[in-house]
Amino acid sequence: MKMLLVRKFRVLILMVFLVACTMHIMIDLLPRLERRGPESRPGCSCPPPAAAPPRAAAPRWPSKHTLRILQDFSAEPASNLSSQSREAAERAAGGGGGEGAAEERAAGRTRRLIGPGAPRPPPPAANAAPLAALFQHPLYRAALPPLADGDLLFNVNSDIRFNPRAAEQPEWQNEDHHEEFLPTGETSIDSYPNWLKFHIGINRYELYSRHNPAIEALLQDLVSQKITSVAMKSGGTQLKLIMTFQNYGQALFKPMKQTREQETPPDFFYFSDYERHNAEIAAFHLDRILDFRRVPPVAGRLVNMTREIRDVTRDKKLWRTFFISPANNICFYGECSYYCSTEHALCGKPDQIEGSLAAFLPDLSLAKRKTWRNPWRRSYHKRKKAEWEVDPDYCEEVKQTPPYDSGTRILDIMDMTVFDFLMGNMDRHHYETFEKFGNETFIIHLDNGRGFGKYSHDELSILVPLNQCCRIRKSTYLRLQLLAKEEYKLSLLMKESLLKDKIAPILYQPHLEAMDRRLRIVLKAVSDCIEKDGYDNVVENDFNTDVNTATTER
Repeated sequence: MKMLLVRKFRVLILMVFLVACTMHIMIDLLPRLERRGPESRPGCSCPPPAAAPPRAAAPRWPSKHTLRILQDFSAEPASNLSSQSREAAERAAGGGGGEGAAEERAAGRTRRLIGPGAPRPPPPAANAAPLAALFQHPLYRAALPPLADGDLLFNVNSDIRFNPRAAEQPEWQNEDHHEEFLPTGETSIDSYPNWLKFHIGINRYELYSRHNPAIEALLQDLVSQKITSVAMKSGGTQLKLIMTFQNYGQALFKPMKQTREQETPPDFFYFSDYERHNAEIAAFHLDRILDFRRVPPVAGRLVNMTREIRDVTRDKKLWRTFFISPANNICFYGECSYYCSTEHALCGKPDQIEGSLAAFLPDLSLAKRKTWRNPWRRSYHKRKKAEWEVDPDYCEEVKQTPPYDSGTRILDIMDMTVFDFLMGNMDRHHYETFEKFGNETFIIHLDNGRGFGKYSHDELSILVPLNQCCRIRKSTYLRLQLLAKEEYKLSLLMKESLLKDKIAPILYQPHLEAMDRRLRIVLKAVSDCIEKDGYDNVVENDFNTDVNTATTER
């Protein structure tokens, strides 16, 4: 009898073990079973060749190599925390005009697909919107130096049609498939997706040209393209997602976590501040209005957390963090160093969440980038100060150190300083450049999520590089003077530009007014430098040709 009881007990233990194993297997298979509906099967939206037969459907889950080979993004962590509504910002925002889109056509088949010599749009009418009038000002029509092959990031054979299957290889063109060649009379650029047009337009002097129609089209793609895959981006302190689209483009998604009117709490250190999705969007528009064109295109988008994140992700760690809140909203929190917990979850209303999507730069395997430590990097410590904060002659030491001892790098730092001060961004610890162009190229303005945190406070320490070095480009100085005039007021131009975004209004009105106030502070700092050191020692003439600046010089 005793032996019988022992056997029954062993059988019971075995049955419990088998049931537990079965439940674990079912939990692991559940995401795959939910994705097998017809609505969750992505396909390629790239247009096939005119004479080619229809392509077979793309596989449901592209390989990791496919997802990453063409592009990459080197920005730091993204925003997160609870998703909030835009009602308060919408009540505070006013109206504005829009800018007419300028079309640009390539002349003939040339290897420079988006060159500097493309025709400019006609002058605006007398009643044109301020933004359109600004972009027609002589300061915004100055030509770049002639581009040689070494000044282009990519030398692309423009007679080859883009082939999505080339995403599986490090090359874009596929010479083994003759159907990829263009039929007579068709321009090659039409066959490229907009993210690829953006990549091949990058050169030594700019991420994109002033009137490149592919940029507006890319902004629209970021909002409208079907999301086929989502994964968490590794590294960093806050949650960000890599989203892949039907046309094989990719973007970095930073979700909303603060309402427009919320300021950074006064007791927060700059290195523990939340990252804001609307700051990324506003930074792109500000960078374009300043005519730097060094921020990759960014657009706002409302994302369905169920269909466009949970149902298409193959990241189990991300999928397992989804839950339904007591208010019956869909939430998730992912995995990251800070703010990734149920207490800081991202929640939809009920499953719609707002965020920014930043277009990827070319993959590092195709276009290497060099990361530089910012000379005016902060200490990122609660008590310690950086050297530049205690040494008023720190700039003299920097100017004797490569690459700041020659070329334009020190002027690029001054541009970045002005850009950050207007946004109130204290988190600029590193910056990147394209390795191909050496030291004679621009700084890429990545990771702007900690801007626009405070509208009631101007952080003067951000301007220390300008105050210590007393150097600035003439083009930058004249544009800042122009943007301080009533007819080209920076806040009004930003408001008009931001109204184009799908989740407008982007900035709370006091943030716009703060930019006008900070612009006056920048101009006063330059004026003090000129008074101290003389105009020629402070303002560096960077114009290649004579530019009519009579309307801006005083």
